[in-house]
Amino acid sequence: MKVLMINGSPNEQGCTFTALHEIEGVLDKHSIGTEILYLGKKAINGCTACRSCRTTGKCVFNDKVNEITARLAEFDGFVLGSPVYYASAAGMATAFLDRFFYSCDKSKLVGKPGAAVVSCRRGGATATFDQLNKYFTINNMPIVSSNYWNQVHGSNPDEVLKDEEGLQTMRVLGENMAWLLKCIKVAREAGVAEPVYEPRIFTNFIR
Repeated sequence: MKVLMINGSPNEQGCTFTALHEIEGVLDKHSIGTEILYLGKKAINGCTACRSCRTTGKCVFNDKVNEITARLAEFDGFVLGSPVYYASAAGMATAFLDRFFYSCDKSKLVGKPGAAVVSCRRGGATATFDQLNKYFTINNMPIVSSNYWNQVHGSNPDEVLKDEEGLQTMRVLGENMAWLLKCIKVAREAGVAEPVYEPRIFTNFIR
């Protein structure tokens, strides 16, 4: 089993990384592999609604979005991490996630657990947490929770390391992710039938 952890911060080893690394340690203890994808500092295009991905199966902007969508089968779970910018996820993270979730083969996301993690100095964490969770709720992905909202506080990694409650929240999140992944694996091995969905219905509000 393997979990992809997306570091949506422009700082490769900043506060968001510190939170993800805490989760990584717990997953490693359970022999669950991890990969932290750092989006980098280079500008990431937002979705232009060209819909090319509907015919080609990949985004028209050939960057890390296409690299990850091509590897979706490798991952059994996902953690989306972002700092808080004006009570929202970082712009680069949002641009990446919008294109990733829109252009990928969504059948390869169904049933895979997802968790959102945010870092902030003081406020805006719950709004950002809610924003990130919406990527999971629209794709039939179980959301992994913790014993509090998945957030850490601090202006730099050293301050985050002093946020004892925040770090504990990350560790509990790691335990819950590991447990759910193991439960899903056991269920599949036991032949438990996975959900069968109706054909998708789209209803426009203006007729």
